[in-house]
Amino acid sequence: MSNKNKKYTITSALPYANGALHLGHFAGAYLPGDVYARFLRLMGADVAYVCGSDEHGASITIRAKKEGISPKDIIDKYHELNKSSFMKFGMSFDIYHRTSEKLHYETAQEFFLTLDKKGEEFDIIESEQYYDEEFDQFLADRYIKGTCPKCSYEEAYGDQCENCGSDLSPMELINPLSTLSEKEPILRKTKHWYFKLDKHAEWLKEWIENGIVDGVKTHNPKDWKTHVRNQCLAWVDDLKPRAITRDLNWGIPVPLDNAEGKVFYVWFDAPIGYISATKQWAADNGKDWEEYWKGENSKLIHFVGKDNIVFHCVIFPAMMKAHGGYNLPINVPANQFLNFEGKKFSKSRSWGIELHQYLEDFKDFPNKEDAMRYALIRNMPENKDADFKWDEFVEFHDNELVNNLGNFINRVLVLSNKYYEGNVPAHSGNWTTEVKELSVLVEEMKSDLLDFKFRPAIIKFMEISSFGNTYLQDKSPWSIYKTDPESQEVKDILFVCIQMVSLLAVLIEPFLPFTSDKINTLLSKEKVKAGDFELLQSKLKDGEAFIKAGHKLDKPSLLFSKIGDPKDTSRLELVNMQKAHLAAVLEAERPKQEAIKETISYDDFIKMDIRTGTILEAEKVPKTDKLIKLIVDIGLEKRTVVSGIAEHYKAEEIVGQEVLLLANLAPRKLKGIESQGMILMAENESGVLCFASSSKKFGNGWVVR
Repeated sequence: MSNKNKKYTITSALPYANGALHLGHFAGAYLPGDVYARFLRLMGADVAYVCGSDEHGASITIRAKKEGISPKDIIDKYHELNKSSFMKFGMSFDIYHRTSEKLHYETAQEFFLTLDKKGEEFDIIESEQYYDEEFDQFLADRYIKGTCPKCSYEEAYGDQCENCGSDLSPMELINPLSTLSEKEPILRKTKHWYFKLDKHAEWLKEWIENGIVDGVKTHNPKDWKTHVRNQCLAWVDDLKPRAITRDLNWGIPVPLDNAEGKVFYVWFDAPIGYISATKQWAADNGKDWEEYWKGENSKLIHFVGKDNIVFHCVIFPAMMKAHGGYNLPINVPANQFLNFEGKKFSKSRSWGIELHQYLEDFKDFPNKEDAMRYALIRNMPENKDADFKWDEFVEFHDNELVNNLGNFINRVLVLSNKYYEGNVPAHSGNWTTEVKELSVLVEEMKSDLLDFKFRPAIIKFMEISSFGNTYLQDKSPWSIYKTDPESQEVKDILFVCIQMVSLLAVLIEPFLPFTSDKINTLLSKEKVKAGDFELLQSKLKDGEAFIKAGHKLDKPSLLFSKIGDPKDTSRLELVNMQKAHLAAVLEAERPKQEAIKETISYDDFIKMDIRTGTILEAEKVPKTDKLIKLIVDIGLEKRTVVSGIAEHYKAEEIVGQEVLLLANLAPRKLKGIESQGMILMAENESGVLCFASSSKKFGNGWVVR
C-alpha cells in the first residue's frame, strides 16, 4: 500500500457527556480506532483522527433537572473526565472537540440550511407525541419504554427494541411508560422537521451491497464485517422519515423563523461534530479541512460499537449524500459488545469498571495503561460479543507480556550488557538470512491491521516475540561464551536479537505505545515516529540494521512485573479487590430465603388435594401486570385458575406446561374471574419462579402423595 498523497479521516463515536466511560465503551469504539490511526501514521499516511464529546439531547436536560444543576455543569464534568481518561490511556486523537462549541453550532446550522434550501429533503409534520405531565416535557424516544409489538419484550425503548433489534417508534409500543416518572404519558400536538430518509433507500442499498454510488465504486463491500452489512441491509428495507428536531431548550436552535423552541435532535447534530472537530483541528494546524472530508484521495472510516452501526452506515451517509460534496465512509468496522465477567456492564448495579476508576484503583500498578490495552485488544469483540474476565487479564499479562515479550527483551539486554558493556556487537554477514521468517510474520501482521483484525494482529505480534525467544534459546549464546568469550558467533546472535528488539519496539507502538517508548529508552533510541514501519520493512528487505554496531544501549530493567509473583503480592491484591467487589454485588443481589413458617400437623398436610394437570389455554388478564388466566385439565374436569406469574412467563409460552394444582382450595374471585385452585410454583436461589411438577410424567388427575 502506497500512502503518497493519501489522507485518512478517522472518527470514533462521540461519547455522550452524561457519564463516565467503561471498559466496554473503550474496547468497542476507541481502542480499535487508536490502533488503526497509529498504524496508518507508522505507514506514513496523513491522518486526521477526530473525536469529542456529544453534549446535547434530552437525557442531559433530564439529568440536570433531577440534580438541580444546569446542563453545562453536566457536560463540563464528563467532558473533562472522559478526555482525561482517554489521554491517560494513550489515545492519539488529533483533536478531542465538543459539540457545545460555537464552531459546531455554526457547522450544524449551515449543514441543515443547505439541506433545507434544496426543498426536497425535509417534511414539516404536525403530530401527537408523548408528553410527561409531571416533568412538563415532551419525551425523547429513549425516554419511553413499553412492550415490543414484534417480540413482546417488556423493556423495549421508543426507538429500538434491544431484545430483537427492531426499529420502533414510541407509538408502536404496547403499554408505554415515561422512564422519568414511570407514569403513562399523554399525547400532545407538536410539529417537527423530518428528514426523508426513505427516499435514499435505493442508492443506500446499492452502496451497501455493491459499494457503488452514482455508478462509481467507492469501496469493496466484502471488506465490511458481515454483521455490519446484515444490520444495515435489514434497516434499508424499512426506512421511514426521521424527525431531526425536538422540543427542548438545550441544544442547537433550528435557524428558521418558524422553528421557535426547536433544537436539532441529537442524532442529527452529533455526527456533524466529526466535521466541526476537523474544521477546528485544520484551523489550528494550518490545514484545509475539506481535503479530509471531500478530497479525491481522502478515505473516511468510522469506529463505533454495534449499537451505532445504523447511524454511521445509513443515516449519516444519507445526510452527507443529500448535502453533496462529502466522501462516504469506505468502512465502518464496528465491534460487537464487550461484557464483564459474564454480564452486561451496569452502572446502577455497580457491575463493571470505568476508565477513570481503573486508573485510580490501579494507580500503583506498573504499566497499568498498556496492561489493560493489551487485555482488551487480546479479547476484542470484533465479530461476536466477548467477555472481560479478571483471571484472563492476569493470564494475558503474566504469560504473554511478562513471560514472552518482557522475558525476551530483558534477556537480550542483560546478555549485551554483560558480554559487551551494552555496546551493539558487529555482525559478520547479512543478519536477515538468519531470520527470513520475520519478513513473513511482519507482513501478515500488517495485513491483519489494515483489515481491522486487531485481535489476530496482536497475536501475530506475540508470535514474532516468540520467534525471538525461540531463536535465542536455540542458539544459546551463553553456552558458547563460556568456552569462547571472543566468539563471533555470540556477537552475531546478539546482534540479530538486538535488531529484533528494535523491530518489536516499532511493531508494538499501535497497540502499547507506553511499552514502545520504554523499549526504545532501553535501546537508547528516540520514540517511534511517523513512517517508521515503512522504513523498517525497507531495512528488513535490504538487510540493513535497525541499530548499528557500536551503538550504546541503556541498562536493562524489567518492562513488566508479574501479577502472580508470590514474592510480591501487591499487584495480585489489586485484582483480588476487584473480584471481591463483584462477589459482594452478587451476594447483595441474591434473594433472601424466607424463614420456615410455623409447624403444622400431618393431618393439616394430608387435607391438601394436589393433582397433576396440563395447561390448555392461557391469556393475560387485562389491565393487570401480574395475572394470567389459565384453563387447566386435571383429568376429571377442566379448572379455571388465575395465577400471578405474568411477570415471569408469557401466556403463549406456557400452553402445554405440566403443573401441580392444589385442587381443594376454596374458590376466590380475582379481577372478576373465579379462580378454582392454585398452581404450585417454586422460587430458585436466583429469584426465578419455576413450575413445580412431579418428577415422573403421569396422566392428568393423578393425586400427588
